[in-house]
Amino acid sequence: MTSGMAGHEQAIIAGGCFWCTEAVFNDVVGVSKVESGYIGGDTPDPTYKAICTGTTGHAEAIRVTFDPHAISLAELYDVFLGTHDPTQLNRQGGDVGTQYRSAIFVDGEGQTTEAQAAIGRWNTDNDGTAVTTIEGPATWYTAEDYHQEYWEGDGQRNPYCLATIPPKLAKLRKSYAAKLKQGA
Repeated sequence: MTSGMAGHEQAIIAGGCFWCTEAVFNDVVGVSKVESGYIGGDTPDPTYKAICTGTTGHAEAIRVTFDPHAISLAELYDVFLGTHDPTQLNRQGGDVGTQYRSAIFVDGEGQTTEAQAAIGRWNTDNDGTAVTTIEGPATWYTAEDYHQEYWEGDGQRNPYCLATIPPKLAKLRKSYAAKLKQGA
């Protein structure tokens, strides 16, 4: 499992627009850092402009650094699957293309096993079929600075974000209240 800060672990997930998933995971207990970026493609050092074409193979993703004593990887994956629509192939709402796919990027057998189990739990609990892929390991590229902490800054003035993020946060608060940071 990828290590972040001392005693912390990292997980990389893609569930559509990274601004939306970043906003959700910033409110999750045990999460110390959420970073937006690109993963899963063939183009070295991709840019946001290149990613948006859908031709690089990368997904918009977040790298979550978390304390496994406060939230397990299994719980983190459950929150991920429960706060976006894992049944949508290469899309989330109006965002369409492989860059918006639902994916868990693993770094080792332990993460693969946890990802498979989480998808299985989601399918059983929802009588559905998640199309979430398990990919990796792959090279991580950090997105440009203006994408980091987007919801906390410009995002709250962006009509797209105002339409998309609050419903995801409401779902987080309703379904995962025990996993919320105090004050979130």
